[in-house]
Amino acid sequence: MLINAFPDIQSSEDDLVADGDAVVVRRTMRGCHRNEFMGIQPTGAVATFTRIWLARLSGGKLREQWVGFDALGLLRQIGGMRTSE
Repeated sequence: MLINAFPDIQSSEDDLVADGDAVVVRRTMRGCHRNEFMGIQPTGAVATFTRIWLARLSGGKLREQWVGFDALGLLRQIGGMRTSE
């Protein structure tokens, strides 16, 4: 979904934390809104947002993972949410 809407998306790793069987990665994502995203037609706006990935490993294998991102911030940047003035 993100890759299609932001085909030039780039990311930089801001934090990587590992403790026991848990890993957390925080990344800054940046790309141009070129295709539909969550029903919002392409705007050409460049958006920057944060993505967080959490994982639990066991026996050298990925057992669980969770991904979250600043959807509200992203939607505001591409015109999908109005900001209060």
